Amino acid sequence: MRKFPLLLFMKRTLFALLLICCYAVTAWAQDRKPAGTFRNGTYIKVNPTTLINELDVYIEQELTEKLSLELGITGIYTDYPDYYLAKKIDFGQKKPNISTEQFVEGRGLGFRAALRWYIFSIYDGNSRAGGTYFQPVLFVKKIFYPNEEVELLGNKYKESASKDVYGLQFLLGRQFTKGKVIFDPYIGLGVRSKIYYYHNFENNNGAVQATDDKLVSVLPSLQLGLKLGLKL
Repeated sequence: MRKFPLLLFMKRTLFALLLICCYAVTAWAQDRKPAGTFRNGTYIKVNPTTLINELDVYIEQELTEKLSLELGITGIYTDYPDYYLAKKIDFGQKKPNISTEQFVEGRGLGFRAALRWYIFSIYDGNSRAGGTYFQPVLFVKKIFYPNEEVELLGNKYKESASKDVYGLQFLLGRQFTKGKVIFDPYIGLGVRSKIYYYHNFENNNGAVQATDDKLVSVLPSLQLGLKLGLKL
């Protein structure tokens, strides 16, 4: 009667060994795939074309040969470009009551999410258009401007401001690799909504009056840039 438990143990052990062997053979076969074979690659990228005011870092994860998910985080260390758009370019739009110094010293954080569809797979080595993609992007940013001190009627007051940005972009680009280095130029169109909040003080006929205002600006945008990165 003792032979049956031993036989069962041997069968289970053999089955486990077969599973381990199958896993090892599969892993070896994947490692032996020829160049250009899909491997669920992961890429980390930065955007040098936005370094004038922010640092954009992206992670792209391939889901299939023609579909990937790209997530990004943005660190904003100045909002000076928006100073030109809001203060220097005038086409009849309303302008926020935010000073130049506040724009220059603005700090913030942003997040992006995109689903990328490769029209021609990056793994198609026979196609000159390999890596061409279409990509809708959703993003949000929050920018805080420093308080600014003003003096009215012998008293000092602190004015504050902030900005929310929401946007949608449609990009067309081509990602290609040189070894592990990634080049990702793109062009596209989009629309973004900027919501400015500012708390100001003014002299109203000899009395200090506080105002809380909000300005909403919705404008189209042109996207043109280059991401550089590495394949992990």
